[in-house]
Formats: sequence, C-alpha cells, structure tokens
Amino acid sequence: MHPFNSSLGNFSMMLEVEDTPRDEKLAKVEIALLSVIFVSASILNTGLLLVLWKRRKQVSRMRVFVFHLCIADLVVAFFQVCPQLMWDITDRFIGPDLVCRLVKYLQVVGMFASTYMIVVMTIDRYQAICNPMVKFQRRHARWNIPVFVAWTISLVGGLPQIFIFSRVQVAPGVFDCWADFIQPWGLKTYITWTTLVIFVLPILTVVVCQVQICRAIQVNLYLKTHQEGGSGVAFPLPSRASSVARVSKARIKTVKMTVVIVLVYIICWTPFFMVQLWSVWDMDAPTETTTFTILMLLASLNSCTNPCIYLLFSGQLPKKLETVLCRSPSEAKDSFNDEAAVVSSLYVSFKSISDSK
Repeated sequence: MHPFNSSLGNFSMMLEVEDTPRDEKLAKVEIALLSVIFVSASILNTGLLLVLWKRRKQVSRMRVFVFHLCIADLVVAFFQVCPQLMWDITDRFIGPDLVCRLVKYLQVVGMFASTYMIVVMTIDRYQAICNPMVKFQRRHARWNIPVFVAWTISLVGGLPQIFIFSRVQVAPGVFDCWADFIQPWGLKTYITWTTLVIFVLPILTVVVCQVQICRAIQVNLYLKTHQEGGSGVAFPLPSRASSVARVSKARIKTVKMTVVIVLVYIICWTPFFMVQLWSVWDMDAPTETTTFTILMLLASLNSCTNPCIYLLFSGQLPKKLETVLCRSPSEAKDSFNDEAAVVSSLYVSFKSISDSK
C-alpha cells in the first residue's frame, strides 16, 4: 500500500512515496489564497445568516434553503479551509489521531452539504413549478424534509474518511495525517467515487431539473402572452389567475438565482475535480506546479459566492448589510414570499392548457 498525503487537505490529493521538502514559495501562495477565502467566506456567510435571522418572521422555503446553504458554506470555511490553512502554516498536521480523523471527516461533510443543499434547492424549485399540486403551504416551516435529507447524505457520506485517514509516521520521528490505499486501484477508486457522488451525479440531477423548469416557465409565458394579447387562442384563465403576471416574475427570479448558483458551483468545482482525476490517473501529472495547486484552491471560492448571489438577486445588497449593522429589519414582504400564490396560479394556468386540449 502507498501512503496518501493530503498536503492541501481535500484541495490536493497527491501520492507521496517519501517525505520530501515542500516548495516554500508555493506554500506562501497557498497560505495567502486560503487566508483570503477563509476570511471572505466567514464574513459573507455570517453576514447573510444575520440578515436571514433578522427577517425570520418573513421566512419562505427559499430562505430556509439559503439559510442552510450558508451553514454548509461556514462548515467549509471553518472545518475545511481553516484547518488546511493551519496545516499549510505548520507544514505538518499538529494533533492526535482523533483530531486527524475528525478534520478529514468534516472536510468532506462540508463538500457534501454545500453540494446537496444546492441539489435539494433545485429539486424544490422543480416541484414548485412543474408539480404545482404539491402542497407548499408549509412555507413558514424552518425545517423540512429536503434539508434533513441533504444533511443526512452529508453526514453519512463523510464517514469513510474516518477509516481512511489516520495519524501515521511518514519519516523517522515525523508524523502527519495520511491515508493508505491498496495499489494500484485504491486511490483511483477513492477519487473517482468522490467525483461521482459529490460532483457528477448532483450536476446531472440539477441539469435535468433546470431543463424541466425552463420548459414549464416557457409554457406559462406562452399562455400569458396569448391571453393578454387577445390572439383568440382558447386558453381561458379564471379570475384567480389574474395576478400570475406579477407573481411569476418573483418565481422566475428565484429560478434565475438557482441557475446562477449552480453555474458558479460548476465553474468553481470543475477544475478541482478534473485536476483530482488527472493526478491519480496520470502518474506524470504536474501536481507540484503552481497552476495545478491554485486550480484546486479556487474551488472553495464557491463558499464566498453563494451569499453574494442571494443578496444581489434579492436586491439592494448595501441596504441589507446596513440592516444587519444599523437598523431594524423592514417588515415588508419581498418577492421571495409569494410561494403559495405562485403555485396556485401556475397550477390554474397548466390546468387550463390541459382542459383545452
């Protein structure tokens, strides 16, 4: 078996046959980038959590998902980025075997949670638009089944880390947090499986849901266009659906926000997983180069972008931050609180199409 050291935690999975000195210049770059990512992710996600907490009386399903996505991103910041930052500063993992296993476990839990919270958020948007008969009256619930499922997958998915990693002696009198894999397939299987369950399968699920959502919105917009334009198409709408034009703008905004979150996730994490696969399937991969390392480090930027995306789509980012620091929150409802009205209106619209055929 070969020892497997994560000199960058989950950011870099490199095979080391012997204890070799690190590149100090590269280490300084790693420390600088991880410091910026840690500070940014901590401040932005904590700030958004305070915004959501101050507006807790106006809770909606989308805000519940965003709230837990912030928590997942904070797990990434404090239990993935921060330990790795300290690890890079000290060069060696400092701590007992239990801490080594716990850190490795929480690092993967953060990756799972951030990913699958986006997945269940997208599935929820799919249910709201494509299956409007689903009951969404529980919009004031702060805890729901999709969120519970996402956290369960995350906590269970990280369990193998506890058994894979341990504190081992890498050189006479030198200990580090390493893992042993059976050669030649152990490490390849580990990286490939991780890529499938944390990246490939979630992305496929999200893409399928987004395609269905776009098709449903296109049908709804087509219906409204012909109804309002008086084209003579026999798609009569009851009076209760008269507000659909105003409300669906809010629904479309939440869908657009989800799409942007997904796209940013793909942009941030695709280089990371591609480099991971390259490093284990090609023994000649340039794993020690600066470019190779930075591509993996930038993956955690995703935890910095999610709160920015939400605040920008909800409007007036500076005012929201000012609310946290200076003023009491406004009690006015914004566009993210129209869950039940949207579902009812879309259902009436789709039912009208079905009845007219």
